[in-house]
Amino acid sequence: MTKPRNFLWKLLILSVISLALILAVVIFVFGGDRSAKQTVKNPTITSPPPSQKPSESVQDNTSRLDALVKETFSLSKEGKVANAPFISGKTEIKEVNNNWGEPTQTTETASGIYEGYEKQHVVVGYHGEIVNDIRSYDSELQTISLNEIKKAGGEPDEVRYYKDSTHDQIILVYHVTPVYDLKWILPKPADQEPNPKVDHISVYTQIKKQSDKPSQSDDPKPSDHPRQTDNQNQSDDPNQSSHQNSVSEIISGMSLDEKIGQMIIGGISGTTVDVHTKNLISQYKVGGLIFYSNNLVNSQQTVQLLNQIKSDNVPNPMPLLLSVDQEGGSVSRLPGGLINFPTNKVIGAINNTQFSYKIGTILGRELKGFGFNLDFAPVLDINSNPNNPVIGDRSFGTNPEIVSKLGIQTMKGIQSQHIIPTIKHFPGHGDTDIDSHLELPIVNKTLTQLKKLELIPFVRAIDNGADVVMVAHILLPKLDDQFPASMSKKIMTEILRKQLNFKGVVITDDMTMQAVTNHFTIGRAAVESVKAGSDIILVAHDYNKIVETISSLKTAVQKGEISEQRINDSVSRIIQLKIKYELNNAKVGNVNIGEINQSINKLLDEYMK
Repeated sequence: MTKPRNFLWKLLILSVISLALILAVVIFVFGGDRSAKQTVKNPTITSPPPSQKPSESVQDNTSRLDALVKETFSLSKEGKVANAPFISGKTEIKEVNNNWGEPTQTTETASGIYEGYEKQHVVVGYHGEIVNDIRSYDSELQTISLNEIKKAGGEPDEVRYYKDSTHDQIILVYHVTPVYDLKWILPKPADQEPNPKVDHISVYTQIKKQSDKPSQSDDPKPSDHPRQTDNQNQSDDPNQSSHQNSVSEIISGMSLDEKIGQMIIGGISGTTVDVHTKNLISQYKVGGLIFYSNNLVNSQQTVQLLNQIKSDNVPNPMPLLLSVDQEGGSVSRLPGGLINFPTNKVIGAINNTQFSYKIGTILGRELKGFGFNLDFAPVLDINSNPNNPVIGDRSFGTNPEIVSKLGIQTMKGIQSQHIIPTIKHFPGHGDTDIDSHLELPIVNKTLTQLKKLELIPFVRAIDNGADVVMVAHILLPKLDDQFPASMSKKIMTEILRKQLNFKGVVITDDMTMQAVTNHFTIGRAAVESVKAGSDIILVAHDYNKIVETISSLKTAVQKGEISEQRINDSVSRIIQLKIKYELNNAKVGNVNIGEINQSINKLLDEYMK
């Protein structure tokens, strides 16, 4: 009996093993297939079976894409994108990290933090601790074309554009609910490709905090380039009504000292945050600071200085305007061995709008890299007087058409990097033969004469979305024989505001220049300037002069010489500017000087051969 039993046991064992092997094969074939399908980015959208005819495959593919577009619209109304379990405006940063772990890449932008998750093909943006922007680079979405989006979603509520050295894109914005925007970002249609396919989508919501504004971010990757702006005056900003109430709330919660502080950009001494700089931020609560070459030793010191200033400003109601004269050419303040651009005179001789736009873009990248947010550029003066000692090669030339088109493109390039440009020196410093740093220049021209030459670039730049205008210390006796332009109601209010319809921020040139101080006390000059219509007084040197300026403005309000409503009007424009460009106190990392220089060399090689 022993041998038959052994034989039966062996047969039984072999049978079990055979069954197990068969079962394993079945699980591998069918269960493995099911598992693979579950990892597809959009599991509800399946490919047609191989047995279908080609015509049926095309038809089913069209249906599949149509369903995918509709699904994307549907999910966006809930603040979601496919294959991400998060809700824009509700999910906290810690929940994302708990679900997906550490991000592949983290980038700080002007509006918050962006974390990229390569495996999920998703970039998540935060405002504070809350997700407010979920971007999907899903490969399924990237098979959707422009026509298919419009077929399913109709015409977009807004169409925006983004362009830099590597992207030329169209952004279709659908206000899918009062809370959520769905943005489809695609290459801009062209003759060779009139129906481009999606690069990525974004489901965005505004985080409602007092100092916040809806993001205008339409950039494809936060780490690749900065945020886009709506190149419009404040009055034309489609989002202005949505944040106007919050601006009023901010102002109503500010003291008179805080409001007057917002109207000051002051200069600092030295290369570190000394007691005077701390006082300007904490005691006088200035709205901004200006930096010169003697403040900026090298790239590391500059970044540390600006980061420390931002940290010190955190308790204040608004972030700081951090400004510098980075025109390129003969006026360049940034440190660190950056390759300088040719002068505007040389750029004007080349006379290429794309070249000017790309220069503006790199200027913006430079400033953003160091942590600045306001550039006192471009120069729109027409160099009509060969004896001009202060403008000269800073101008694009003597032709108003060339100055206008190149200046505007430089301005737009700066704006494309989410840096605030400043057009200067209104109403035109080109026909002077005295340096206003040393004495007050006089220009004996009528308004009619100015409109035929000097005002042309300013009029066109304002029409093209200029946000800030700097007014020069020039006396134009045929318009105002008492005050220079920077203190003249006729020039700032009657001409700039009313005739040219400028709704943005008006800033004076430096009030410590001898064109002013040889004729006025700085306190009186500041009071007259605000009465005339300026929003920001620039006091670029001397701590005591900054304090005197602030004190004089406060006294003028207390005595009724300047109404508090007049102060509120300026502060409102300043806050709107800061909201539009999404200023904050976020620190920046080290600047990649080599990368910027590589871009500059490439650009110069392209246009200056």
